[in-house]
Amino acid sequence: MTTDAVLALNRFGVGARPGEVARIAADPRGWLRAQLSQPAAALIDDPALPSSDAAARQLAQARRAKRDPAAEPAAQPVDPGQPVDKAKAADPGQVRRTIGRSEVAARLAHGVATEAGFVERLALFFANHFAVSADKGPVRVLAGAFEREAIRPHVLGRFADMLGAVQRHPAMLVYLDNQRSVGPGSVAGARRGLGLNENLARETLELHTLGVDGGYGQADVTALAAVLTGRGWVPPLADRPDAGRFLFSPNRHEPGPATILGRTYEPGGLEQGDAVLDALARHPATAHHLARKLATHFIADDPPDGAVAHLATAYREGDGDLAVVAAALVATPEAWDPAPRKFKTPYEFVLSAARLVPGIGAGDGRTLRALAAFGQRTFAPPSPRGWPDAAAEWLAPHAFKARIDWAAEACERAPPADNPVALAEDAFGPLLSAATRREIARAETGAQGLALLLMSPEFQRR
Repeated sequence: MTTDAVLALNRFGVGARPGEVARIAADPRGWLRAQLSQPAAALIDDPALPSSDAAARQLAQARRAKRDPAAEPAAQPVDPGQPVDKAKAADPGQVRRTIGRSEVAARLAHGVATEAGFVERLALFFANHFAVSADKGPVRVLAGAFEREAIRPHVLGRFADMLGAVQRHPAMLVYLDNQRSVGPGSVAGARRGLGLNENLARETLELHTLGVDGGYGQADVTALAAVLTGRGWVPPLADRPDAGRFLFSPNRHEPGPATILGRTYEPGGLEQGDAVLDALARHPATAHHLARKLATHFIADDPPDGAVAHLATAYREGDGDLAVVAAALVATPEAWDPAPRKFKTPYEFVLSAARLVPGIGAGDGRTLRALAAFGQRTFAPPSPRGWPDAAAEWLAPHAFKARIDWAAEACERAPPADNPVALAEDAFGPLLSAATRREIARAETGAQGLALLLMSPEFQRR
């Protein structure tokens, strides 16, 4: 069962820690299934991190303080026991950087420490499925909170609930411009001549639910955009105590019934949109779309059709219960093929390295800069499609060289390693090749041996 233990920790989880393979070797699949009754394992409980609305208010206060130096400075989001540096607190750029860095550091720290690596991988998967980018305006201070508030609480719940939370979160509404979408026939639309923005509706259908081949057309996109009008947020103004919170504005919502995918939904404001989203979450095309993405992420870049069908069936029969789908994934034979078919993304590489090599410093500034050099800045995917999940996207020579450089530097900083070969055997057991064992054994120093381990084919793939 040692081989299955290695796969459970690396393919389903986020990497092995020293001694962990031996600890779960008696029942690796049972270890994975047990995590599916631990929804709290997905949560990042860090009181220093601001909620999305608190982050928005801090940014608003900093902007006001910059315009008016006599104004009260924004509260700093980390180290609450320290005195407020008014110069920094009054700088909106500093607020954005501080919140952004603290969110990344907390996410990495949680991933390194978690006992439920399968749950963490699911959280990272769905955060990428519902991608938002910190490169867009105020989303920079909202992206981390979005993952903590809309994704992680629902990772082992119903997909419909996660979709509903996403559709009410300011980060997604701002990122896909829904706060700019106004029903042409609404009070505000008629008075000001405003109209629809279809970004959120299009990505909801194409990326979040049905998939590009899900059977919808342009009329469905337009109708869904009308249904979603009125969903926005309270403008982040410093003098608004509710600034940054979700807001439904009936005066901006398109009145009347809407027909989407052949089904007509009666008028109902916010409830009309909720009904449409619930139907989309239950649609067979959504089951297939999510099943293929999960199989691609966990099994292979070109997943077996049988595995996709197995997961889609579990989704439909479980009414979108993601814990049921995850259990079906554990029961999928193709997921246990020992041949590694997935290449780790930069984030997966850094996280799994920090789990295996204690003291590697995953949350420091050097690591955050390295992730940017690898091509994967945390919370900043290149588009609403999220980060790519195929090996070809991450094998560019310059990106691989960046991994080598980071591994060498990080392992020099780590505590001295007496026996890197033993650590490699501990982490990969029978899957460690003779060639990799030999190269690590030839290393001139313990740090060099660790770096060779991190750059080995066994470690780079899962």
